[in-house]
This record gives sequence, structure tokens and C-alpha cells, in this order.
Amino acid sequence: MNEIEQVIARMDEIVNQCRSSNSRIGYFAVLYRQVTIRIKEGIENNEFEDNQRMEKLDILFAQRFFDAYDTYLNESTPTKSWTCAFEASKSTGHMVLQHLLLGINAHINLDLGIATVETMKGKNLLEILNDFDRINLILSELVDGVKANLSKVSPVFGFLIQFANGKDEILLNFSIQLARDGAWKFANKYFIAEDQLICLNDRDKSIANLAQKIISPGRRLSWIAKFISWTEWKSIPNVMDQLEIIAQKSTPNNLSPARETNLIGS
Repeated sequence: MNEIEQVIARMDEIVNQCRSSNSRIGYFAVLYRQVTIRIKEGIENNEFEDNQRMEKLDILFAQRFFDAYDTYLNESTPTKSWTCAFEASKSTGHMVLQHLLLGINAHINLDLGIATVETMKGKNLLEILNDFDRINLILSELVDGVKANLSKVSPVFGFLIQFANGKDEILLNFSIQLARDGAWKFANKYFIAEDQLICLNDRDKSIANLAQKIISPGRRLSWIAKFISWTEWKSIPNVMDQLEIIAQKSTPNNLSPARETNLIGS
């Protein structure tokens, strides 16, 4: 792939496949497609510091999801992080939010850092930081909007909040900003690693462990999450359609200025 239009076309294929096969992987795919459409609009409107570079990053970033998806469908094993997300998609006992967070966890916490380094080979990694942040801003506002409107497909989702234990509850407090910061630190580590494969595998194990916490957030909350999942819409295509409506309404129109930094990994 060498154009963002090809990325969107491939996303369309995956969304349609998931809809036809009743795959919950489609929940993340719908959200991610909207992110990609927004990035395309941003490139066309010259919203990024380097729009050509942003297109390259978007393509490399998306390709990691495509490769993981295709690998899994071919009954091979993708990264541990994506394996957790794909295996969980088979279960009826997880909430829509859990499926979304598992996809975001693998894609931001693992894939984004790798794609960023691939984009900046032979260059100063710090030069892409502002545009790196803008991608995460788009995703962050989308995720916040989706979480705020999950009652559309999950009527008793608000019930979960009453049983949260504050800041430690990952289901309610998964932060794109924190994931962004972790992804940036990982990108810097991966960028200078003598053996990038070892660095990648170590990171993958850590992110897969985080995925397990999303899947099983403690005995009490796991049972509550199961109860909530039983009350959610049963039609996967209908959930996907509603998530798309929510995502479209939650897409940011303007990208705020990125953070300022003088040190790599700060």
C-alpha cells in the first residue's frame, strides 16, 4: 500500500467481513476506520506538520493491524497482544468496551511505536512527535465519545461505574494519553535497540499482560462485566452500525496544539 485511500478500502473490506461473519473484531475495525478517515481529511487540509510523512505513518500503522488480522484468519499466530484481542472476540462474555480496548491496547501500545520507528528510519525520531500526538488526539476523542454513549448498545453500562475501585479500574480508566506516552517511550527504546526483535517481543509480552487485565479485571468486576455483556445488543452487525454512528459524531473537527518537549521520551 502507498496511499491512504487503499488503507480505507482495506478497512471497508474488513468491516464488511466482520459484519458478514458476525465477528466482534468488527467493533475495533469500525472505530479504527473512522480514525483513518479523519487522518485522511487532516492530510487533505494540511493539518499535520508533514502531511506526506503522516500518510506514510498511517499506512505502516494500519498495515500492522491488517497483517495481524490476516495472520489470525489464516490460523497462524500474530503478536501476543493481537492474539488476546482476537481470541477474546469469540466470547459472548465480554462487554463491547472490552473488545474496543483490547484492539486499542494492541494497536497503540505495541503497533504505533513500531510504525513510528519504521516511518523515521535514518531520521531524528523527535521530529515526528507532534504529529504522533495528533493521531492519538483523534483516537482519544473518539474513544471518549464512544464510552460516553455506550448506553446506546449497552443499556446498563453505567452500572459498572458504581462498582469501580477508583483509579485502578482499567476498564473505566484506560487512558489514550497514558498509552500514547508509553508508546512514545517504547518507540525511542525500539529506535535505538541493538536487537529490535527482542525489544519487540519483550514489549509484546508486557502489552499482552495488560490485555489479560482488560479481559479479566478482577473477580468482582469480571462478573459484573459478564452481566452487562448479557444485557447488550446481541446483533453484532447492529452494534457495529451504532458504533459507527457514535464514532462519526465523536470525531474531532480541530486538532489542538501538541505538547511541547525538548527531550526524546519525555
